[in-house]
Amino acid sequence: MHEMSDSLCARVERYYATVPLLFADAEEFGPLRLFVRKDPGAPYYGGPNHAQPTAEGSGSVTAADIARVRARQRELGVPEAFEWLAEAAPTLRARIEAAGLPVAERPLMALDPHHRLPAQPLPSGVTIRALTADDPALPAVLALPRLAFAKNTAAGAAGPTELRAEAGKLIADGTVETIRPGIRAGHKRLVAAFAPDGTPLAAGHYHPAGGTTEIGGVGTLPTARRRGLAAAVTTALATHARDHGVHTVFLAYAEDAVARIYARLGFRPADITLLIADQPARS
Repeated sequence: MHEMSDSLCARVERYYATVPLLFADAEEFGPLRLFVRKDPGAPYYGGPNHAQPTAEGSGSVTAADIARVRARQRELGVPEAFEWLAEAAPTLRARIEAAGLPVAERPLMALDPHHRLPAQPLPSGVTIRALTADDPALPAVLALPRLAFAKNTAAGAAGPTELRAEAGKLIADGTVETIRPGIRAGHKRLVAAFAPDGTPLAAGHYHPAGGTTEIGGVGTLPTARRRGLAAAVTTALATHARDHGVHTVFLAYAEDAVARIYARLGFRPADITLLIADQPARS
């Protein structure tokens, strides 16, 4: 294990306590804080509508505190989700698991602020760009994760036809219009790789707050996998974030194969682990 940087851990902890407030209000339950989303839709990767320990109460969460938060989440009709850094609340996992919620680990990797990101080759005709709120490709880019993460990371059959169908659903249910204001305000940034005909092939996003951001939701259309597009999008996201005032760029991973891709780009283990319980967006 590398020696953990306290300053990096503090920045990540502060980020997780701050970025949900761009999209949610906070309700206090003693040593736990529950983020309650202001609007419908899914504007923030990993939430909000999850709970986390406060900095002051990280070591004093009781079974009763957890029960109160879960009751409020049931009242809101949202998952009974919790999310926290293992290093910031080392005793919380046992209490969450004792309450009957399985806990998953997501190790974090961070990009050295002095590391120059290597240029990533793209297939012939493929281009990458950041999206604006009024980009005509926005519905399809927002729909892409639904197909990218539907089953696994293996090559699959879902392609442009399925993507158009999913995009139509997000237009119809109002999700696209809900997300546009956050993009205009700079709270959500989207980058995608496009085929020559304009079809999004891979995409990802980040949510900057206080000079820090987590890259998330990097996924590839199943029919376009194994072409290096996820690495190219990740590089473009990190570069875009740096160009817009972000100094600390990190990400979480669930599979070692994915971690190896990030390592080739210059991300290194942060020796910080995100723990999640019943958090569908991160699972």
